[in-house]
Amino acid sequence: MTATQPVTVYETEELLTGCQAVSHGVRLADVDVVSAYPIRPYTEVMDQISKLIADGQFDAEYIIADSEHSQFEIVKHASSVGARAFAGSSGTGWAYGFEALVVTATDRLPVLFLVGNRALDDPGAFGVEHNDALAVRDMGWLLFWVTTPQEALEHVLLGYRIAEDPRVRMPCALAMDGAFLTHSQHLVKIPSKEAVKRFLPPYSLGDRVLHPDNPISIAPQANEDWVMELRRQNWEAARRARIVIQEAYREFNAIFGDRYPTPYFDEYMTDDAEVVLIGMGTVAAPGRTAVRRLRKAGHKVGYVNLRWFRPFPTVELRDCLSRFKAVGVIDRDFAHGSPDDGGALLHEVRSCLYPARNRPAVVNFITGLGGRDVPIADAIKMFEITEQAATADHLDGFVTWIGVRE
Repeated sequence: MTATQPVTVYETEELLTGCQAVSHGVRLADVDVVSAYPIRPYTEVMDQISKLIADGQFDAEYIIADSEHSQFEIVKHASSVGARAFAGSSGTGWAYGFEALVVTATDRLPVLFLVGNRALDDPGAFGVEHNDALAVRDMGWLLFWVTTPQEALEHVLLGYRIAEDPRVRMPCALAMDGAFLTHSQHLVKIPSKEAVKRFLPPYSLGDRVLHPDNPISIAPQANEDWVMELRRQNWEAARRARIVIQEAYREFNAIFGDRYPTPYFDEYMTDDAEVVLIGMGTVAAPGRTAVRRLRKAGHKVGYVNLRWFRPFPTVELRDCLSRFKAVGVIDRDFAHGSPDDGGALLHEVRSCLYPARNRPAVVNFITGLGGRDVPIADAIKMFEITEQAATADHLDGFVTWIGVRE
């Protein structure tokens, strides 16, 4: 097939949950090895993939592990011998396999994992928080959040395309909010195999594949002799990932239509905005709805939905946010004892803005923990507090817990 021959871009449109959409993305990516161990809210991915295999729609090695740690080890080793691999988990399951997650990153093996965001126990909670996925933020993982099942499916393809690029070769975590996205249904356009093949090349580790005909060392005991140099190589790969991300989205848009004007984040009604909120995941829904309601009342507000957390879009986000008078950062996570007792996203955003000549006032909101809903009324309240910060002389106590019982 030549590049000039037309292909059917989308085959069908189906009502799918976020988990089901990811499963179709895994099928379309022609993944070789899937390792599974159940934990809600990720479990439906495992269930759906097994059904696709049983129904003859997907051909992959499907391995049921005895724990999350084993599950992550299986896909790590599958990736090292030349197999495109997938796994996933949530909450404490993600934490249980942390040793394997770290080694997968330091060995630069480009697996893709779904993280169905879930609160970390104790106390027991099945609801969404972002601390599980954020645990790998500084370990050498690509890390991003999606807001719809459509984005989830498409970012399975984008995740593999970026992670497997020879300039990157880093593992990739696709994070989606538990229940609010993993189990909510949306209409999803499912791409054709032909279109996906045009976008996603076959998996190859090149001369790094582990094989008897290619004797190499993996994870030798290097200590002070070479560890620092290896850390520097991983650091450089993360820097190069920004270029690859931009290329991948351009290629994706060329094949599937202009789905993503910018790779790293989306802006909503920000052209003449003076105040914006920024968040990750499904808080975008009440945030955008609040924007529409406040716009009708004459408020110049907008919403920025951050998609990529690692690599962090430092320059792009700085240019975006420095246009506004005040920025309210929504954290669906906790970072107890951190600077100013703010959330994890706050510190990334504030650090990003530090060199800006026109630095907006920045306030922080911690909300939606343990799966608690973030209603539109709370989003409006966050906008009101951020608007007040735009004209305040000082910002004492600028971290506000929203929706918590006093």
